[in-house]
Amino acid sequence: MLKVVFLDRDTIGPSVTIARPAFAHEWVEYGKTAPEDVGARIADADIVITNKAPVRAESIANASRLKMIAVAATGHDVIDLAFARERGIVVSNVRGYAVNTVPEHTFALIFALRRSIVGFRQDVIAGEWQRANQFCFFTHPIRDLAGSTLGIFGRGTLGKSVAGIAEAFGMNVVFSARKDAEKIEPGYTAFDEVLETADIITFHMPLTPATRDLIGMPEFRRMKRRPLIINTARGGLVNEADLVTALDEDLIAGAGFDVLTREPPSPDNPLLAILDRPNVIVTPHVAWASDEAMQTLWAQVITHLENFEKGTPSNVL
Repeated sequence: MLKVVFLDRDTIGPSVTIARPAFAHEWVEYGKTAPEDVGARIADADIVITNKAPVRAESIANASRLKMIAVAATGHDVIDLAFARERGIVVSNVRGYAVNTVPEHTFALIFALRRSIVGFRQDVIAGEWQRANQFCFFTHPIRDLAGSTLGIFGRGTLGKSVAGIAEAFGMNVVFSARKDAEKIEPGYTAFDEVLETADIITFHMPLTPATRDLIGMPEFRRMKRRPLIINTARGGLVNEADLVTALDEDLIAGAGFDVLTREPPSPDNPLLAILDRPNVIVTPHVAWASDEAMQTLWAQVITHLENFEKGTPSNVL
Protein backbone atom coordinates (compact mmCIF):
# COMPACT_ATOMS: atom_id res chain seq x y z
CA MET A 1 0.00 0.00 0.00
CA LEU A 2 1.36 3.40 -0.97
CA LYS A 3 1.87 5.97 1.75
CA VAL A 4 0.89 9.50 0.73
CA VAL A 5 2.14 12.44 2.82
CA PHE A 6 0.62 15.90 2.30
CA LEU A 7 3.01 18.39 3.88
CA ASP A 8 1.02 21.63 3.92
CA ARG A 9 -2.74 21.30 3.68
CA ASP A 10 -3.20 24.81 5.14
CA THR A 11 -1.89 26.31 1.88
CA ILE A 12 -5.14 25.19 0.21
CA GLY A 13 -8.23 27.14 1.24
CA PRO A 14 -10.69 25.61 3.73
CA SER A 15 -13.47 25.76 1.13
CA VAL A 16 -11.72 23.15 -1.01
CA THR A 17 -12.82 19.54 -0.77
CA ILE A 18 -9.66 17.50 -0.31
CA ALA A 19 -10.57 14.35 -2.22
CA ARG A 20 -8.19 11.42 -1.94
CA PRO A 21 -6.92 9.06 -4.64
CA ALA A 22 -9.04 6.06 -5.62
CA PHE A 23 -6.24 3.52 -5.16
CA ALA A 24 -5.54 1.87 -1.81
CA HIS A 25 -3.27 4.07 0.25
CA GLU A 26 -2.27 5.35 3.67
CA TRP A 27 -2.92 9.10 4.00
CA VAL A 28 -0.93 11.38 6.33
CA GLU A 29 -1.73 15.08 6.32
CA TYR A 30 -0.06 18.03 8.03
CA GLY A 31 -1.38 21.59 8.21
CA LYS A 32 2.10 22.98 7.62
CA THR A 33 5.63 21.67 7.71
CA ALA A 34 8.73 23.65 8.63
CA PRO A 35 11.74 23.09 6.34
CA GLU A 36 13.66 21.35 9.10
CA ASP A 37 10.83 18.84 9.61
CA VAL A 38 10.39 17.77 5.98
CA GLY A 39 13.00 15.01 6.10
CA ALA A 40 11.47 13.21 9.04
CA ARG A 41 7.93 13.50 7.70
CA ILE A 42 8.71 12.03 4.28
CA ALA A 43 11.23 9.41 5.40
CA ASP A 44 8.87 6.48 4.73
CA ALA A 45 6.58 8.11 2.14
CA ASP A 46 5.99 6.73 -1.33
CA ILE A 47 4.29 9.89 -2.56
CA VAL A 48 4.70 13.43 -1.22
CA ILE A 49 2.35 16.34 -1.92
CA THR A 50 3.67 19.81 -1.29
CA ASN A 51 2.73 23.34 -2.18
CA LYS A 52 5.38 25.46 -0.48
CA ALA A 53 7.15 23.10 1.94
CA PRO A 54 10.64 22.63 0.43
CA VAL A 55 11.69 19.13 -0.59
CA ARG A 56 15.46 19.40 -0.97
CA ALA A 57 18.21 16.91 -1.71
CA GLU A 58 18.96 16.08 1.92
CA SER A 59 15.32 15.16 2.57
CA ILE A 60 14.99 13.18 -0.65
CA ALA A 61 18.22 11.29 0.05
CA ASN A 62 16.81 9.92 3.30
CA ALA A 63 13.42 8.96 1.80
CA SER A 64 14.28 5.51 0.51
CA ARG A 65 10.71 4.69 -0.61
CA LEU A 66 9.95 7.98 -2.31
CA LYS A 67 8.71 7.50 -5.86
CA MET A 68 6.72 10.66 -6.61
CA ILE A 69 6.49 14.31 -5.59
CA ALA A 70 3.24 16.07 -6.52
CA VAL A 71 3.56 19.86 -6.45
CA ALA A 72 0.22 21.52 -5.67
CA ALA A 73 1.28 24.55 -7.69
CA THR A 74 2.75 25.44 -11.06
CA GLY A 75 6.02 26.83 -9.71
CA HIS A 76 8.39 24.11 -8.56
CA ASP A 77 11.37 26.00 -7.13
CA VAL A 78 10.71 24.35 -3.75
CA ILE A 79 11.80 21.00 -5.22
CA ASP A 80 15.38 19.91 -5.86
CA LEU A 81 14.35 18.77 -9.31
CA ALA A 82 17.77 17.70 -10.54
CA PHE A 83 18.36 15.48 -7.50
CA ALA A 84 14.88 13.99 -7.73
CA ARG A 85 15.54 13.07 -11.35
CA GLU A 86 18.83 11.45 -10.39
CA ARG A 87 16.92 9.28 -7.93
CA GLY A 88 14.30 8.37 -10.54
CA ILE A 89 11.55 10.20 -8.66
CA VAL A 90 8.65 11.51 -10.73
CA VAL A 91 7.83 15.17 -10.08
CA SER A 92 4.50 16.49 -11.39
CA ASN A 93 3.01 19.97 -11.12
CA VAL A 94 -0.38 21.52 -11.87
CA ARG A 95 -0.96 23.72 -14.88
CA GLY A 96 -3.66 25.90 -16.33
CA TYR A 97 -5.82 26.01 -13.19
CA ALA A 98 -5.28 29.76 -12.73
CA VAL A 99 -6.27 30.85 -16.23
CA ASN A 100 -9.18 32.90 -14.85
CA THR A 101 -8.26 33.76 -11.28
CA VAL A 102 -4.81 35.35 -11.84
CA PRO A 103 -5.86 37.51 -14.81
CA GLU A 104 -8.96 38.65 -12.90
CA HIS A 105 -6.84 39.60 -9.88
CA THR A 106 -4.41 41.37 -12.19
CA PHE A 107 -7.21 43.52 -13.53
CA ALA A 108 -8.63 44.09 -10.06
CA LEU A 109 -5.30 45.71 -9.18
CA ILE A 110 -5.15 47.60 -12.46
CA PHE A 111 -8.66 49.03 -12.07
CA ALA A 112 -8.17 49.93 -8.42
CA LEU A 113 -4.98 51.83 -9.20
CA ARG A 114 -5.89 53.29 -12.58
CA ARG A 115 -9.10 54.79 -11.15
CA SER A 116 -7.63 55.59 -7.69
CA ILE A 117 -10.26 53.51 -5.91
CA VAL A 118 -8.11 53.13 -2.78
CA GLY A 119 -7.35 56.83 -2.54
CA PHE A 120 -10.96 57.92 -2.98
CA ARG A 121 -12.13 55.34 -0.45
CA GLN A 122 -9.61 56.66 2.07
CA ASP A 123 -10.81 60.21 1.44
CA VAL A 124 -14.46 59.30 2.00
CA ILE A 125 -13.56 57.55 5.25
CA ALA A 126 -11.61 60.68 6.29
CA GLY A 127 -14.67 62.88 5.64
CA GLU A 128 -13.43 64.64 2.50
CA TRP A 129 -16.72 64.10 0.65
CA GLN A 130 -18.74 65.51 3.50
CA ARG A 131 -16.54 68.61 3.50
CA ALA A 132 -16.63 69.05 -0.28
CA ASN A 133 -18.55 72.01 -1.69
CA GLN A 134 -19.87 70.03 -4.68
CA PHE A 135 -21.16 66.58 -5.59
CA CYS A 136 -17.66 65.16 -6.19
CA PHE A 137 -14.02 66.11 -5.74
CA PHE A 138 -10.76 65.44 -7.57
CA THR A 139 -8.03 64.51 -5.15
CA HIS A 140 -6.63 61.66 -7.25
CA PRO A 141 -6.11 60.98 -10.95
CA ILE A 142 -8.61 58.83 -12.87
CA ARG A 143 -7.52 57.23 -16.14
CA ASP A 144 -9.39 55.03 -18.62
CA LEU A 145 -7.97 51.74 -19.82
CA ALA A 146 -9.26 52.18 -23.38
CA GLY A 147 -6.51 53.47 -25.62
CA SER A 148 -3.72 52.83 -23.12
CA THR A 149 -0.81 50.43 -23.68
CA LEU A 150 -0.35 47.30 -21.59
CA GLY A 151 3.13 45.82 -21.57
CA ILE A 152 3.12 42.12 -20.67
CA PHE A 153 6.24 40.29 -19.56
CA GLY A 154 5.59 36.58 -20.13
CA ARG A 155 3.60 35.05 -22.96
CA GLY A 156 2.38 31.84 -21.41
CA THR A 157 -1.20 30.88 -20.62
CA LEU A 158 -1.66 33.66 -18.06
CA GLY A 159 -0.01 36.37 -20.12
CA LYS A 160 -2.20 35.51 -23.10
CA SER A 161 -5.32 35.47 -20.93
CA VAL A 162 -4.46 38.91 -19.55
CA ALA A 163 -3.95 40.12 -23.12
CA GLY A 164 -7.41 38.90 -24.12
CA ILE A 165 -9.05 40.83 -21.29
CA ALA A 166 -7.02 43.93 -22.10
CA GLU A 167 -8.03 43.85 -25.74
CA ALA A 168 -11.68 43.58 -24.72
CA PHE A 169 -11.22 46.88 -22.86
CA GLY A 170 -9.76 48.52 -25.94
CA MET A 171 -6.16 48.46 -24.76
CA ASN A 172 -3.10 48.20 -26.97
CA VAL A 173 -1.20 45.07 -25.91
CA VAL A 174 2.52 44.47 -26.39
CA PHE A 175 4.51 41.44 -25.25
CA SER A 176 8.07 42.15 -24.17
CA ALA A 177 10.95 40.30 -25.73
CA ARG A 178 13.68 38.97 -23.49
CA LYS A 179 15.89 41.60 -21.95
CA ASP A 180 18.99 40.29 -23.74
CA ALA A 181 17.28 39.30 -27.01
CA GLU A 182 19.54 39.79 -30.02
CA LYS A 183 16.63 39.26 -32.42
CA ILE A 184 13.03 40.30 -31.82
CA GLU A 185 10.69 37.48 -32.80
CA PRO A 186 7.36 38.24 -34.49
CA GLY A 187 4.68 39.16 -31.97
CA TYR A 188 7.15 40.63 -29.49
CA THR A 189 8.35 44.16 -28.79
CA ALA A 190 11.86 45.08 -27.71
CA PHE A 191 12.33 45.11 -23.94
CA ASP A 192 13.41 48.76 -23.79
CA GLU A 193 10.58 49.84 -26.08
CA VAL A 194 8.03 48.27 -23.76
CA LEU A 195 9.55 50.14 -20.82
CA GLU A 196 9.35 53.40 -22.73
CA THR A 197 5.83 53.09 -24.17
CA ALA A 198 3.71 51.13 -21.68
CA ASP A 199 1.12 52.81 -19.45
CA ILE A 200 0.83 49.63 -17.38
CA ILE A 201 3.38 46.83 -17.01
CA THR A 202 2.36 43.40 -15.73
CA PHE A 203 4.41 40.27 -15.06
CA HIS A 204 3.41 36.67 -15.84
CA MET A 205 6.68 34.79 -15.91
CA PRO A 206 8.73 32.50 -13.67
CA LEU A 207 11.52 33.64 -11.37
CA THR A 208 14.85 32.36 -12.65
CA PRO A 209 18.44 33.56 -12.34
CA ALA A 210 17.88 35.40 -15.63
CA THR A 211 14.69 37.15 -14.48
CA ARG A 212 15.62 37.99 -10.89
CA ASP A 213 15.70 41.78 -10.47
CA LEU A 214 14.55 42.09 -14.08
CA ILE A 215 13.32 45.57 -13.21
CA GLY A 216 15.48 47.89 -11.13
CA MET A 217 16.47 51.54 -11.20
CA PRO A 218 18.00 51.49 -14.71
CA GLU A 219 14.71 50.11 -16.05
CA PHE A 220 12.53 52.46 -13.98
CA ARG A 221 14.43 55.44 -15.37
CA ARG A 222 13.54 54.34 -18.92
CA MET A 223 9.81 54.40 -18.18
CA LYS A 224 8.72 57.57 -19.95
CA ARG A 225 4.96 57.22 -19.33
CA ARG A 226 5.03 56.69 -15.53
CA PRO A 227 3.36 53.27 -15.75
CA LEU A 228 1.60 51.25 -13.13
CA ILE A 229 3.67 48.20 -12.14
CA ILE A 230 1.63 45.03 -11.51
CA ASN A 231 3.16 41.77 -10.27
CA THR A 232 1.03 38.68 -9.71
CA ALA A 233 3.79 36.31 -10.86
CA ARG A 234 6.78 35.91 -8.54
CA GLY A 235 8.47 38.07 -5.96
CA GLY A 236 11.99 39.02 -7.01
CA LEU A 237 11.19 39.94 -10.60
CA VAL A 238 11.13 43.58 -9.48
CA ASN A 239 13.70 44.92 -7.05
CA GLU A 240 11.51 46.03 -4.14
CA ALA A 241 13.83 48.71 -2.76
CA ASP A 242 14.19 50.21 -6.22
CA LEU A 243 10.41 50.10 -6.65
CA VAL A 244 9.98 52.30 -3.58
CA THR A 245 12.63 54.68 -4.89
CA ALA A 246 10.84 54.82 -8.25
CA LEU A 247 7.60 55.73 -6.45
CA ASP A 248 9.39 58.37 -4.37
CA GLU A 249 10.92 59.90 -7.50
CA ASP A 250 7.59 59.82 -9.35
CA LEU A 251 9.00 57.56 -12.06
CA ILE A 252 5.93 55.31 -11.90
CA ALA A 253 2.28 55.99 -11.14
CA GLY A 254 1.70 53.17 -8.68
CA ALA A 255 2.29 49.53 -7.80
CA GLY A 256 0.00 46.54 -7.29
CA PHE A 257 1.82 43.47 -5.96
CA ASP A 258 0.45 40.08 -4.95
CA VAL A 259 3.89 38.50 -4.53
CA LEU A 260 6.99 39.53 -2.61
CA THR A 261 10.58 38.36 -2.51
CA ARG A 262 10.02 36.74 0.87
CA GLU A 263 6.60 35.47 1.95
CA PRO A 264 5.35 36.32 4.46
CA PRO A 265 7.40 39.52 4.23
CA SER A 266 10.13 40.29 6.71
CA PRO A 267 9.57 43.39 8.89
CA ASP A 268 12.20 45.33 6.93
CA ASN A 269 10.60 44.79 3.52
CA PRO A 270 10.55 48.32 2.04
CA LEU A 271 7.02 47.91 0.67
CA LEU A 272 5.60 47.53 4.17
CA ALA A 273 6.61 51.10 4.96
CA ILE A 274 4.47 52.57 2.16
CA LEU A 275 1.26 50.54 2.40
CA ASP A 276 -0.73 53.61 3.41
CA ARG A 277 -0.09 55.32 0.08
CA PRO A 278 -3.16 55.48 -2.16
CA ASN A 279 -1.21 54.28 -5.19
CA VAL A 280 0.18 51.14 -3.55
CA ILE A 281 -1.68 47.86 -3.10
CA VAL A 282 -0.14 44.68 -1.70
CA THR A 283 -2.23 41.50 -1.44
CA PRO A 284 -0.99 38.32 0.30
CA HIS A 285 -0.28 35.99 -2.67
CA VAL A 286 -3.96 35.26 -3.27
CA ALA A 287 -4.30 35.96 -7.00
CA TRP A 288 -4.34 32.20 -7.61
CA ALA A 289 -6.77 31.39 -4.83
CA SER A 290 -10.34 31.66 -6.07
CA ASP A 291 -12.49 28.79 -4.80
CA GLU A 292 -12.91 27.55 -8.35
CA ALA A 293 -9.20 27.63 -9.12
CA MET A 294 -8.17 25.85 -5.93
CA GLN A 295 -10.69 23.08 -6.48
CA THR A 296 -9.42 22.65 -10.03
CA LEU A 297 -5.86 22.57 -8.73
CA TRP A 298 -6.65 19.83 -6.26
CA ALA A 299 -8.47 17.76 -8.87
CA GLN A 300 -5.29 17.89 -10.97
CA VAL A 301 -3.16 16.79 -8.02
CA ILE A 302 -5.33 13.73 -7.47
CA THR A 303 -5.34 12.94 -11.19
CA HIS A 304 -1.53 13.02 -11.21
CA LEU A 305 -1.39 10.65 -8.24
CA GLU A 306 -3.80 8.22 -9.87
CA ASN A 307 -2.02 8.41 -13.22
CA PHE A 308 1.29 7.70 -11.51
CA GLU A 309 -0.16 4.69 -9.71
CA LYS A 310 -1.41 3.38 -13.08
CA GLY A 311 2.06 3.75 -14.58
CA THR A 312 1.18 6.74 -16.79
CA PRO A 313 2.47 9.81 -14.91
CA SER A 314 1.23 13.18 -16.11
CA ASN A 315 2.61 16.74 -16.10
CA VAL A 316 6.08 15.37 -15.41
CA LEU A 317 8.72 18.05 -14.95
